[in-house]
Amino acid sequence: MNAHLNWSGVPALTENARRGFIRSFQRLELGESGEGRHLLGLAERAGDSTYVRALELLVREEQQHSRLFGQALDYLDAPRLESHWSDKAFTLLRRMLGLRTELGLFLIAESVAMGYFEALASHAPAATLRGLGRRIASDERNHLRFQIDRLRQGFEFTPKPLKHVVRGIWSVVAAGAAVVVCFDHAQALRACSLNPAHYWFRAMRRFNEVARQVFSGTAPTALGPLPPTNIA
Repeated sequence: MNAHLNWSGVPALTENARRGFIRSFQRLELGESGEGRHLLGLAERAGDSTYVRALELLVREEQQHSRLFGQALDYLDAPRLESHWSDKAFTLLRRMLGLRTELGLFLIAESVAMGYFEALASHAPAATLRGLGRRIASDERNHLRFQIDRLRQGFEFTPKPLKHVVRGIWSVVAAGAAVVVCFDHAQALRACSLNPAHYWFRAMRRFNEVARQVFSGTAPTALGPLPPTNIA
């Protein structure tokens, strides 16, 4: 599974880039390490065994991402985090309501982070980190398509005015999540030739496209990468 990622040797990074990737990967390793018990419990109560199995596979992939980010921290000779406020806040928020709310929050988080993984894949200053980005970005595109399809079905019979309300709430949450990405991962974004301020707009463009597909009632379409944005 990790055959194409060579973790040997010393990465040729500036000290600023190294510190930025350490800060970024520490948060990502922690954030993707959950066991998904709450989400799977909600899905089991919904009574769809096929969907539960699909979610189990998605959770396993997220845990594998956590292991990959952990290996990247070892590669950068850095420790893992035991806790972080953003992870605790996201966990608390997604557990407050039901299955659709939790899936919606996952969709928001993955859509606003997608551009970072794509930039890591194409512009990280070390080949191993570019390989890591390609692996994560490929998986996350599939996760987004899966979640869009499920949420589209879940909102199929929701009245249009209520859809607008939910989409508006999601937009506020997405804007806040994108701000967190820009601050928490600013040095890593710059190391991947992305201006954090410009990244916020990229993230919101991706979120708006994802939300449009969820609430329009149409089947999910391809979610290819956005064009790179260089530092201004």
